[in-house]
Amino acid sequence: MKFHPSEELLVNYVSGQLNAALAVVVGTHIDMCPRCRAVVHDIEVHLATRELHQTSPVAEPQLTAMLESILSSEAPAMPERPALQEHVVLESKSFKVPPSLGRHAARMGPWSKMPGGLWRSPLELSAEERMYLIYMQENAKLPEHTHRGNEATLVIDGVFHDEHDEYRDGDFIFLDSDQHHTPHTADESCLTLAFLDAPLHFTSGVARLLNPFSSLFFR
Repeated sequence: MKFHPSEELLVNYVSGQLNAALAVVVGTHIDMCPRCRAVVHDIEVHLATRELHQTSPVAEPQLTAMLESILSSEAPAMPERPALQEHVVLESKSFKVPPSLGRHAARMGPWSKMPGGLWRSPLELSAEERMYLIYMQENAKLPEHTHRGNEATLVIDGVFHDEHDEYRDGDFIFLDSDQHHTPHTADESCLTLAFLDAPLHFTSGVARLLNPFSSLFFR
């Protein structure tokens, strides 16, 4: 893996400041990446230590009363965890997915085919929170585009390229509205997980005619 979330993104992930969809994309990368798991552990220790030192000490009578109240109260029922799905399937292909993504696989919508050798499946966490599984078959291409907001893409399986580099399993790519690229595959297909907080904006050729409808592809 060559590409990872920034330290700022990891801190926001640990402290719960990311929206739900982006948190799933970052969490899935962490599942795949020992380096970032170690960084997240260090951040957790640092934030916990800071919180401990900033918390005012509790007087002993207050502490005793708090403990008695906690021990005497009935434990709340724990919500049932969603079933963990280990694979997603597209036609005859099966892809192993990390646990952070597998917990949400039941939320997958149907696969739909798009121009350029691409398939997509939305994963809706709520009416406002959505991400996509995007499958690019061999020799597929998405037209050059930039973003009206931010785009986070995680490679789950395979490899794709753009003008800047090559991206393989576990690579995390975060782009903002100042950057543009033309994702494509060569002789190997690629499954990615993507979050966009605004529609794409196509920047070259006839694809620019699709801009009024870009929210139909990804939003």
